Amino acid sequence: MKNSTKFFATAVAAVALFFTTNASAQKLGVGVNLGVPTTDGYSFAVGADARLQFDVSKQVSIPVTAGYTHFLGKTVGGFDVPDFGYIPVKAGVKVFFDETGSGLYGLGEIGAGFGVTKGSGTSFLYSPAVGYAFSSGLDLGVKYEGLSKGDLGHVALRIAYGFKL
Repeated sequence: MKNSTKFFATAVAAVALFFTTNASAQKLGVGVNLGVPTTDGYSFAVGADARLQFDVSKQVSIPVTAGYTHFLGKTVGGFDVPDFGYIPVKAGVKVFFDETGSGLYGLGEIGAGFGVTKGSGTSFLYSPAVGYAFSSGLDLGVKYEGLSKGDLGHVALRIAYGFKL
């Protein structure tokens, strides 16, 4: 019940942000994340996400991202580290370096990571990224996503496709 309340509060805050922003265009992106954990005990991270993006101008957007990320545990010192999964819900700012609103961009997001593994709880989540958005809708990016609980994080390649709504 506690996690559902936090999730609801985060969703309400994100919706409030959009209604107070003069966002003109909306885009939806769906992506796959393949990552290398920066924490011992995990061998690989894989995830999927959906990103709703509100354009404030041609060069600045407000993205809201939600998805699922799964860390695969490995054996460390004879002990099997269990897998770990969480649902990231985050919002941020995306800035394109080209005046056309495509090409190279920088992205910063913060939010919450809702652990789905028993006893994992909720963590503060932060995620800086750089990427390249092609005019065809293909979006390739490299990001770091870190969770405050357990100092868990990973560097990931995000392969996505975006389209206008």
